[in-house]
This record gives sequence, C-alpha cells and structure tokens, in this order.
Amino acid sequence: MTDDRQERIRRRAHEIWEQAGRPEGAHMEHWEQATAEIDGAAKPKAKPAPKKATAAKAVKPKAAKAEKPAKAPAKAKAPAKPNAKA
Repeated sequence: MTDDRQERIRRRAHEIWEQAGRPEGAHMEHWEQATAEIDGAAKPKAKPAPKKATAAKAVKPKAAKAEKPAKAPAKAKAPAKPNAKA
C-alpha cells in the first residue's frame, strides 16, 4: 500500500467509525468499507434484489368490493312552531 492510499483509507475509516457512533470492536469492518470506497469498489449495502416478473406466476385480480347502495336524501324538517305563551 502506498502511504497516501493508506492515509486516505485511515481517514475514511475514522469517518465511518464516527458516523456509526464510535462503536467498539468494528474497526475491521470500517477499514474494509473504507478500503472498498477508496479503491472504487464500494460494496452496496444489503439491498434486496429486484424481483423479476415471471410468466409462470399468474397474478390474481383482487375481488371487487360490493358497492354500497346510495343513501336516501335527508328528510326535510318541518318549520319550527312559534312559542305561544299567554
């Protein structure tokens, strides 16, 4: 390793360590990640592979929901009666 490359890896590993919350015992993982990044072969984080559609697997349509009957319009209220006090 050249001194310049090793120094860049060291600095990047230190940054990774700090971003991870300075955990103890993870120095090799940080060093490997930094090495991969510096060398341009950064390993992608564990992302699930996109699923490919296959012709053998048929997709079943979802059952249509039963429609609710429309509500009847609200009944009109009778006008209020005047209060008759004598």
